[in-house]
Amino acid sequence: MATGALLLACALLAGAAVAQRVVTVQSGPLTRTEGSHVTIWCNVTGYKEGLEQDFEWSMYLPSVPDREIRIVSTAQSNYAYAVYAQRVNSKEIFVERLSRDSAVLHITKVQARDQGLFECYTPNTDGRYLGSYSARTNLTVIADSLTVTAPAQTLSKVEGDTLQLTCEVSRTTMQHTHLSVGWYLRSPEDATAPPQELVTLSRDFVLRSGGPYRQRMAAGDLRLDKTSATAYRLTIHKLQPVDQGLLYCQAAEWIQDSDGSWFAMTRKQSDKTQLRIQPTDRDFSIQVSTERRSFTAGEPLELRCTIEAQNVPERFFSVSWVFSSSPVAVVGPSAVPVLGPEYVAREAAGHMTVRKESTNVHLLKLQHLRPEDAGKYICRVTEREKTPTGDFIDRSKRSRNVQITVQPLKSNITVSLSSNSSEVLEGDVIQLSCSVQSTTGPLSVVWQWTDKQKSEPTQDVVSVDRDGTVWHRPAYGERSTYGEIRAEKVQGDAFSLSLYNALPGDEGEYRCIVTEWIQTGTEPELTWEEIGEKSATKTVSVKTVESSFMVSASSRTPSISFGDSFDLLCLVKPRHNPRVPTSVTWRFMPAGAEVDDEDQGEFKDLVTFTREGTLQWGEQLLGLGTRTTVDRSHSNTNFRLSVTRAGRREAGKYQCTAVLWRKNYDNSWSRVANRTSNLLGISVLQPESKLKVQKNNQSRVYLEDSRVRINCSITSQTSPDSQHAVLWYVRRATGSEADELLLRIERSGAFEYGAYADEERLRRRVQAERLSPRLYVLTLNRAESSDSGTYYCLVEEWLSDPDGAWYRLSRESSGFTQVLVKQPEVRLQVEEVESNVTVEESSSIRLGCSIPSQSSRDSRFSVSWYVKRSEDEDNDDQPGDEDKEGECVFTIGHDAVFGNGNCIPREEAGPNSRLQFERMASDQYSLTIQGARPTDAGRYYCQVEEWLLNPRNAWYHLATNNSGFIFVSVLQQVSTLQSVVCSNDSLFYFVFFYPFPIFGILLIAVLLVRYKSRNNSKSQEGKNGAPLLWIKEPHLSYSPTCLDPPALSLHPGSVD
Repeated sequence: MATGALLLACALLAGAAVAQRVVTVQSGPLTRTEGSHVTIWCNVTGYKEGLEQDFEWSMYLPSVPDREIRIVSTAQSNYAYAVYAQRVNSKEIFVERLSRDSAVLHITKVQARDQGLFECYTPNTDGRYLGSYSARTNLTVIADSLTVTAPAQTLSKVEGDTLQLTCEVSRTTMQHTHLSVGWYLRSPEDATAPPQELVTLSRDFVLRSGGPYRQRMAAGDLRLDKTSATAYRLTIHKLQPVDQGLLYCQAAEWIQDSDGSWFAMTRKQSDKTQLRIQPTDRDFSIQVSTERRSFTAGEPLELRCTIEAQNVPERFFSVSWVFSSSPVAVVGPSAVPVLGPEYVAREAAGHMTVRKESTNVHLLKLQHLRPEDAGKYICRVTEREKTPTGDFIDRSKRSRNVQITVQPLKSNITVSLSSNSSEVLEGDVIQLSCSVQSTTGPLSVVWQWTDKQKSEPTQDVVSVDRDGTVWHRPAYGERSTYGEIRAEKVQGDAFSLSLYNALPGDEGEYRCIVTEWIQTGTEPELTWEEIGEKSATKTVSVKTVESSFMVSASSRTPSISFGDSFDLLCLVKPRHNPRVPTSVTWRFMPAGAEVDDEDQGEFKDLVTFTREGTLQWGEQLLGLGTRTTVDRSHSNTNFRLSVTRAGRREAGKYQCTAVLWRKNYDNSWSRVANRTSNLLGISVLQPESKLKVQKNNQSRVYLEDSRVRINCSITSQTSPDSQHAVLWYVRRATGSEADELLLRIERSGAFEYGAYADEERLRRRVQAERLSPRLYVLTLNRAESSDSGTYYCLVEEWLSDPDGAWYRLSRESSGFTQVLVKQPEVRLQVEEVESNVTVEESSSIRLGCSIPSQSSRDSRFSVSWYVKRSEDEDNDDQPGDEDKEGECVFTIGHDAVFGNGNCIPREEAGPNSRLQFERMASDQYSLTIQGARPTDAGRYYCQVEEWLLNPRNAWYHLATNNSGFIFVSVLQQVSTLQSVVCSNDSLFYFVFFYPFPIFGILLIAVLLVRYKSRNNSKSQEGKNGAPLLWIKEPHLSYSPTCLDPPALSLHPGSVD
């Protein structure tokens, strides 16, 4: 395909073109109803010029799509097959040639068997084959199901009655079709005349009416209503005789072809209704009217003859005008006038008019009345009416006599002269209007000028003949050549003189001299006669433009803010005159420019409005030329310089200069005057700041290691485009000479830490956020007590000037936030209940320490046990000993290292130590002293120190608390009767149970022995002098700690 396109392009470039035959046929499918007239066009292009093309039509049945059936050919008369030969010979099927390369196939009455694929073939006439030679389209033939019914009837109506007729239209077509329904009227007298369309509902459901009936349908006297799916009702109100005839309904079924066009497949008519209308009264009357009956020669006369009758347009009237028994003109029903012999020449000269103004009004107009036109005028009207027998009868009536008098002509004109202004500005137009009243004939005028002092003779300016010809006088000939002087005959009685580009020498008295003429005699010897002359004067002053030429500059906004707009207005007086135009230049000197003379500073041109109305930009541009606009008023008196989004570059002094020019009549220019306006100083200031930062003072208390958040909220700002830089400051609680800068957030979002943040090692803990364009947050993570102080933010508002440079507009500080970071509240409590513990020597002493309350769940504890010895009790009464700590027994630090507490124990912990430490829970500690000794007795208590980890990961001591005393007693192990007895059960029984019977026996024995010995003693007492035996009293010991009954025991030494 690309190669073929390339070859074709090369052929076209070489000047040679190869034609390719293309045959096109009407696109299908085409759906037509059986019995309708079908047409299919076929065109061929791309053949050798100058040869007539032939067309051959064939078809292919749907049942046999490969079998060709020939129908008709433009080249062969016997081309058709037998199935179509008869229809072709009878011209039911034929080909209509539209041109040498276009033809149309006609099937006047299509049949159902004609359904199929039609092919148009064009034989080759080029000597070689290139392109397509045939084209096909599909034809579908459907049954004609359209029905249109209306009863055939004869109706008689009276003029002015109402008529209603109904038509039923239906179809059963399966295809998508549209219907159009219309009512028509056919004249019963002329069967060959085309029917008159009354009203039709088109296929697009648009209602339209025939030409004569449009007005009646617009008035509501003609209607077509669809009363049901198939019923269409015609209604005619106020019947007229013209409605008489045969009425019938016609419907058409339309289908849309593939090319978008609509085709009427079939049309059908209903039966006709004969309508007769009886007209009303046939009488008529005549009336002749005129504005007045007395005229002056030369004036026009108008006579109107009015026919008063019913249905005048439908009746035939002839009107005859008669003057003093002489026919003037006859106007028949065709409205063509037939003039009398004496009036043919007047009508040809345009001095007479006879016409039919309307259906019932006829006009007779005589221009330029003559004295011989005086007399009686009559209007005679004749009506021709056809009788039922076909004969014609005439009925005539005449009006009353109208007496017209014509007075001889004499001039009664009056002349008035007016001007557009009694004082005209130089360069403007001197407009003079000369009006004439009471004229009867044509007029001529002469314009004259005289200076105010009348020191010079009167000069003729221009004259206008009675036929409108203008004659310029020599004194003003040159200016007239350039169009500076113009004289016109505006109307027959009005003349004007215009002097353009007025000069100071045009000042003076102007005179308008009017002459009235009348034509006398008869053709061909007609002459003009002067019948009167009148004049009028007018004095006009010309004010020089230089005398009133002035320029002033003004501004409503001498001081503006960045980004605002300002307008400078240069007012030039007098108002603009195209002949004396003004060129205006705006000049500018930037603020701060050094000048030698304030009034004559180094101004540079900004823009110039030239006298031709164009703009010329100077070397100095404001706002890079993109923010400066200039305009001027239609009168060219106001010249505006507007600057939008002003910045520093637009500040300075402005002035406008104006030059007055005069355009001479030879199109050359002369400089008349030059004016300079006053100076305008424009100050461009920074906008007033509307920055507001929330200033609520507040105090907050935080615990160490918590998060401190401080908000900085901007409640208002100057502009939606404002950007902010935020500086966070802190004022130490201890007081310092200056507030310390923590952090600075630039408007670009960059962070910059202050020296204080480095000194206090805050970089890792401080965090700044911008939650929204107006909300900033400072966060201190893991707060320390050293962070306490007063915090506040300082907000800087930045704006961009129109030149793109950023500047700081204002600074505003927030309220103060007093931050107190403190250690947790001391809630340390150690159980203070006192108790007594008595243990034996060598047993274990268990000392508990319970912490029911602590300041923080992260607290750690250093626990130490102290003892106050019993031997120290004697010294308790000494002053100052009440708060004296006891001896350190054991200590463990908060880091769980033995001996790392707040004291140094006497006995060091080790493998051979008697001390055993145990921690049952985070708040339960115990110390066990094994192998109790008597020296261990005393008052024991535990001392608890609470430690917390600060944010810098350093442990600090928070609180200290002591428990209650535990009084410990240690019993020594000594060999006493009590201890021996109580410690041995056998001995206990031996001492407390067995001795009683033994003692009784011994007592008896002793008594017996005593008794016997007494007897013997007497014999021996004197010999020795001492008793033989001493028995000590038995020792009875009882221990309150023993739970068993007391026992009697003997201890060594109890018996000597």
